[in-house]
Amino acid sequence: MLLHLWQYLYNNYFRFLMKWILRQVTRKCELQRIFDGLEPGASRTHGVEYSLGCSKSKVLRRAVNVDMDDLDKCLMDIMKAKKIHKQKDPRFQVSLRVCLLQISGYKQLYLRVENLRKQPYDSNNDEHEEQLMELWSLLMPNQELVSRITKQWGDIGFQGDDPKTDFRGMGMLGLVNLLYFSKHYTEESRQILSRSNHPKMGYSYAIVGINLTEMAYSLLKSGTLKSHLYNLVPGVPQLEHFHQFYCYLMYEFDKFWFQEEPESIMLFNQYREKFHNRIKGLLSDQNVVLTLKKAN
Repeated sequence: MLLHLWQYLYNNYFRFLMKWILRQVTRKCELQRIFDGLEPGASRTHGVEYSLGCSKSKVLRRAVNVDMDDLDKCLMDIMKAKKIHKQKDPRFQVSLRVCLLQISGYKQLYLRVENLRKQPYDSNNDEHEEQLMELWSLLMPNQELVSRITKQWGDIGFQGDDPKTDFRGMGMLGLVNLLYFSKHYTEESRQILSRSNHPKMGYSYAIVGINLTEMAYSLLKSGTLKSHLYNLVPGVPQLEHFHQFYCYLMYEFDKFWFQEEPESIMLFNQYREKFHNRIKGLLSDQNVVLTLKKAN
């Protein structure tokens, strides 16, 4: 209760008093002080996002949800509201624009990922079928499928004779992630598939891959992925950056699984949660960048 009281008093009184005092001393607004004190990246963008969201000004508060098409107008409105002249502080406009691109871009990326997740796998869609066949070809280059519906799908870790049933939870996002990893990290994906067939510590490659899609999606949705993307991309993050993070999870989970030496696949959820907590711990560092380096 005391914590909630302190937060209320700070957010509604002390914070604005401190801002006013610092403005009188430095002759600069909070956003200018952030740009002066913090290097480009997550710490700076988080600071800007918090400052805008907590502002008493509607112009500034609207900026955290600005559409990309309205970004430049929003930038000019903020400079006007804060009485900042481009000639006196030429870096301000450039720095704020980068931060707004990152903040708005993160929300835009989530919507794109969510649209893929909501798109169900359709076996009557030629493009969907082609992507599924390509996944098989990349992972099993020396073995042809005897038919579209076959127990062979179990060789790459699907549960039944028809993989479309395994995509129900994550929709096309699950397939797109698996295919991206196989296309861009073909050697690594084949090695991990081979390791997943371990007689004692094996796991279902495709099912685990779809499970890790859910993990990446939930981290993006909750905002936990912000620091990573704010540090990685000095502008608008793209779908490619989400796929790259997924690849990192696939590679690191396989290492984690064999390091832990689980007694049974029945303990998967327990180890999955442990891995999830480890990733969240890494992402809590505002200097974090999690990328998979392609093997030479």
